[in-house]
Amino acid sequence: MIRSMSPTASPSIAVSVHTTGRLADRLPALTEFALADRPAPLGLHPAWLTVLREGLGHRVYALEATVAGQTCGYLPLAYVSSVLFGRFLVSLPYLNSNGVLAASPEVQSLLISRAVELADELNVKYLELRQEFASDHPALNATLTSKVHMRLALPQSTEKLWKGYDAKVRNQVRKGEKHDLTVSWGVEDQLDPFYDVLSRNMRDLGTPVYGRKLFRAILRTFPKHAELCVVRSGTQPVAAALLLHGEGTTEVPTASSLREFNPTCANMLMYRHLVDRAVERGQTVFDFGRSTADGPTFKFKKQWGAEPQPATWQYYVRRGVMDEMRPDNPRYQRIIRLWQRLPVRLTRFIGPPIVRGIP
Repeated sequence: MIRSMSPTASPSIAVSVHTTGRLADRLPALTEFALADRPAPLGLHPAWLTVLREGLGHRVYALEATVAGQTCGYLPLAYVSSVLFGRFLVSLPYLNSNGVLAASPEVQSLLISRAVELADELNVKYLELRQEFASDHPALNATLTSKVHMRLALPQSTEKLWKGYDAKVRNQVRKGEKHDLTVSWGVEDQLDPFYDVLSRNMRDLGTPVYGRKLFRAILRTFPKHAELCVVRSGTQPVAAALLLHGEGTTEVPTASSLREFNPTCANMLMYRHLVDRAVERGQTVFDFGRSTADGPTFKFKKQWGAEPQPATWQYYVRRGVMDEMRPDNPRYQRIIRLWQRLPVRLTRFIGPPIVRGIP
């Protein structure tokens, strides 16, 4: 993404690579630059490098371009490594969108060139930039555009929001209200019930679950901007979500519900409260996350009024192919079916070390 600053001639542009020690010193300047434009999702905050280091154990890098000491470009990267899958350099794992922020095409090119050099130095399979618009760079030799971001422009009141939903959505929400479901908000006090729902749902989907440590790191790093929503039937948690409030944009990177409670419309009730929460905070955009165009989750988000926005993931592939790690790869279908039969308790133990190695 190109930021609105005047271009500068290349001889005066310096590109630095900050690792753990230097990152804390540069965090204020990087944050000011990364969140300069509005709306700005929390996913762009440079403190995510701290989250990924503490929550997933990744080695992290902040590539910063400066002119006369002033930040004019930024590219966050995480080194994802595992015995099972190999090594990758990603901007950024877990998050739906990130990549290069630059004051000019020239700065953008310099940052990508340095990232390519780092990918060579670390001998990774590929460099992955989770961007929304394509960057023009000769080293980027593959692109994935099968996903889209689903975003809803928010009105100024929850009343207008409610009136904007179609009749089917309103009826399903009312059905959830009639089942005497309760909705709770919190942070670490809601982490256990949130994780109970998430780990059970991910097992049912046949996907390894992130560890509690990641979500605890998110909540502690962004205490005023991250919160958990839990829907209960009696005392049992049946739906849960993580909500991130940025500057003008609220996003939901993780949400789950238990299949056996689908007839209660607990998930619909939860999403009504999630979007209401964003409006109540004065946000202008609600980001439902990425979906495959015309897929089931795309249709679910579309019914709330969300519209598709581009998701352009670009790659510098050094070996292999960039989509070999995607969960829809046919080679993983047998493993997915096996995972779905495992006890939830076991998946909570073996899942986090596996998923941390998947870009």
